[in-house]
Amino acid sequence: MLTAFDALFQKYLTTLLTVYVVVGLVVFIALVLAVIAFVQAYLKYRGKRVITCPETHHHEAVELDAPLAAMSVLLSRPKLRLSSCTRWPERQDCAQDCIREIELSPFGCQLRALLDNWYQGKKCIYCRHTLGEIQWLDHKPALQSPEGEIKEWETIRPEDIPDALATHQPVCWDCKVVEKFRAEHGDLVTDRPWPHS
Repeated sequence: MLTAFDALFQKYLTTLLTVYVVVGLVVFIALVLAVIAFVQAYLKYRGKRVITCPETHHHEAVELDAPLAAMSVLLSRPKLRLSSCTRWPERQDCAQDCIREIELSPFGCQLRALLDNWYQGKKCIYCRHTLGEIQWLDHKPALQSPEGEIKEWETIRPEDIPDALATHQPVCWDCKVVEKFRAEHGDLVTDRPWPHS
């Protein structure tokens, strides 16, 4: 038989347990939301970007300090600071005024977004196929230089890409493979004219 004191103690434990569970759930949800916000911000601010240097007015490749930006998003506004620049270490003490350009750009000057935007709707110089969404993991397109050389993105310095986009032509992945094979093994290739209907 429960006494009044036992009933009061049981009610107190139930209330205390309920408070702990609610507080625990709130803390857990807050942590999950913080982790999601951190990861989203980190993914947004990582990677190479191409900017126009305010000092030299030339294209330069920079990277933001993505962990700092992601952590600062959790506390207030993102704090943007460069972690690398193609003008460093000589000009590592610059004012980093190029960050304003990154903030004002719709894509934050991200290299991949610049390339996606440039390729969108363009036709391959060889097959005339319209290029759609780029498959950056396995079927990357390339460029053809004015001299006719096929260039892959890894061979172009990031700060030179805006100039290359002005002078080079798009090449789809399929034609890149075929033309590279033709250049490396020309003795194994027989050109046949396309039948005209």
